[in-house]
Amino acid sequence: MHKTPTESAHFASILLNAFHGEKEFDIIVAPTFISIPAVYEILRDSNIKVAAQNMYFEDEGAYTGEISWKMLKESGVEYVIIGHSERRNIFGETDEMINKKIKKAIEVGLTPIFCVGEKLEEREEGLTFAVVETQIRKGLKNIEDIENVIIAYEPVWAIGTGKVATPAQAQEVHSFIRSLISKMYSKERAEKVRILYGGSIKPNNFFSLIVQPDIDGGLVGGASLKESFIELGKILKQVI
Repeated sequence: MHKTPTESAHFASILLNAFHGEKEFDIIVAPTFISIPAVYEILRDSNIKVAAQNMYFEDEGAYTGEISWKMLKESGVEYVIIGHSERRNIFGETDEMINKKIKKAIEVGLTPIFCVGEKLEEREEGLTFAVVETQIRKGLKNIEDIENVIIAYEPVWAIGTGKVATPAQAQEVHSFIRSLISKMYSKERAEKVRILYGGSIKPNNFFSLIVQPDIDGGLVGGASLKESFIELGKILKQVI
């Protein structure tokens, strides 16, 4: 919940200049709902795509305060973040609700960015793999089109806290997720799934994370609100 439509449009212009013509990696921004039209107008003919931070699973109806895929697609959205830890932990979204949202997104041609991750107490109790596996199995229940799902591992204890999973910790969970997807689908299909790391990514830690074999990109929070986001792009180019 950052940046007004005017502020968002201004920042989109900065990103447009910084990443103009970049084709070696994908760039997606997820402004607030009210800022999406202004941001899309600036980015519509560029290589930077627009995501929404959430979406309801019904097409329309009496769901005050929610937003539908129709509204998002008409506004230029191609991706949607689903199951972010803040949606789970602050707003009480369940794995079952998240599953419905992922199904709807795929059905209508939006690419879901499906978030999973454990809380601090769950990690300390040795439950990381169990929590992540439950979230993935329930979130992807009866979903066949796995290649069109982006998975983001975001350890809740590392979001907005300044704490970051070590590269080894992050890679361990990413490797577990890819192995799990291999079991649920196939090894060949799992290799095509992009798995992002999210959790206090900054220019001073991004390189050591992104070089890990199973980390395919970043779900960037606070660092995406300022020009440090551009620095992350420069680091990514070094790796590629």
